[in-house]
Amino acid sequence: MQPRKQHLIDTALILFNKFGYHATGIDLVLAESGVSKATLYKHFRSKEELILAALQLRHEQVVSKLKSKIESNKQDPQNTDSQEDVLVIFDNLNEWFNSDTFFGCNFINVSAEYADPNHPINIFAAKHKQTLVDIIATQLPPQADPKVTQQKADQIGLLVEGAIVMAHTRGMKQSALIAKEMAKTILKA
Repeated sequence: MQPRKQHLIDTALILFNKFGYHATGIDLVLAESGVSKATLYKHFRSKEELILAALQLRHEQVVSKLKSKIESNKQDPQNTDSQEDVLVIFDNLNEWFNSDTFFGCNFINVSAEYADPNHPINIFAAKHKQTLVDIIATQLPPQADPKVTQQKADQIGLLVEGAIVMAHTRGMKQSALIAKEMAKTILKA
């Protein structure tokens, strides 16, 4: 990818994350990135294309970090319980909630701003969330009935989303750890 294009995406992602998608205008992205309007429109036909590129970048970051944390947990000789592999998701969330880059979830936020379920941005956000549930499902112990695995993955996914919303809207930075304890109950069932 061209450096100017990547710089635009990186800058836009930071601004969208911090200020929101509708509230962040193209002029702010241009001012912060130091890129000309001509360069912006050379790479993106619209603000919505830039939003999708920023979401793609964030999706890749989230999935990569999550898979890396899970893999590191699997390699830990002290990890004797395979259920810990799925629970590491909550440790990852706890770390994020207590960082200075937590402004809520890009995908939850963008789906609220682009609420039409048929809008490409909303569709992308939904696919991202499904990818996370799919990752959770791959970490669960196999069940005789695959529907049980999917049900548990969906329940844990719901805990993840609830923890994000509670941390963002109520400032409950410990919500990931509370959700982790709830997930343990689901895993034991």
